[in-house]
Amino acid sequence: MDTIDVIDSHTGGEPTRLIVSGGPELGRGPLRERVARFRAEFDHLRRAVTLEPRGSEVLVGALLCEPYDETCSLGVIFFNNVDYLGMCGHGTIGLVNSLQHLGELEAGTHCIDTPAGKVTAELAPSGVVSVRNVESYRWAAGVRVEVPGLGAFVGDVAYGGNWFFLVQLYPDGLDLPDLDVGQHARWTEWGVRIRAALAASGITGEEGAYIDHVEFFGAPEDPSNDSRNFVLCPGGAFDRSPCGTGTSAKLACLAADGMLGPGERWAQESIIGSVFTGSYEVGPGPGTVLPTVAGTAFVTARSSLVIDPRDPLRHGFGGSADGAPS
Repeated sequence: MDTIDVIDSHTGGEPTRLIVSGGPELGRGPLRERVARFRAEFDHLRRAVTLEPRGSEVLVGALLCEPYDETCSLGVIFFNNVDYLGMCGHGTIGLVNSLQHLGELEAGTHCIDTPAGKVTAELAPSGVVSVRNVESYRWAAGVRVEVPGLGAFVGDVAYGGNWFFLVQLYPDGLDLPDLDVGQHARWTEWGVRIRAALAASGITGEEGAYIDHVEFFGAPEDPSNDSRNFVLCPGGAFDRSPCGTGTSAKLACLAADGMLGPGERWAQESIIGSVFTGSYEVGPGPGTVLPTVAGTAFVTARSSLVIDPRDPLRHGFGGSADGAPS
């Protein structure tokens, strides 16, 4: 039997499962190359870690690995129930707080190598983690997409470590549910249909990148915050946290519209009410920003996953791109 040692955490309600030992050997090349090898040769382990019966569609996995970038002290590859992620904000916070729990990280600044590039995490003595993300930017503004049976939605296409469609305007006459967790099924349905319509219409990110996240916004419940969001993740589940890469994409759009200045604070609620705070610096590239997103994770379990070769479901089940069992 194979065993995989993991530590579980949640960041604003969104779970992360960090593999600390027993993961695949992917070599020492750039992390993008290691992701390709993971997908080609060890995808059964991704499935075993994140899918039922050990996991769920909402779980994000993380593989701790040696960095390729020599300026970084550690590396990480993120994945979920359907594929691999370039970057994950809540997962990075979970990674840092989990390693702190294990006694492997102390308060201070830590550089982390990811497939999307280098990020910097500042761990405060209080446990709050501030993640300085990769360059983020708005790729296209005011994009209109016709969604069969719903109407035309208008939004921005933006990158924050993953690709997002950030909805700005809704079709006339559409009955909008509250941004409340009790309405998650309706928001999920709309997000799935919008994502499918984007793909069918040929609307993509830069260089044809598939837009796998859809983000809705509304007024916050707490007036001291700036916004409340619902984020559809790639596998059909919704993000319980305010979404670190989604908040980064939002900051890029706010900056592009002149609605938030460098260093100004933005407080983003999730659909369950958890909060990330964000700000940005002007990025090195034209129209780009370097966002910083802050939050805290809490360890929920330390365990060993057992993969029994006699178990017909040892590599998990489910995980299709629309969130339905495959």
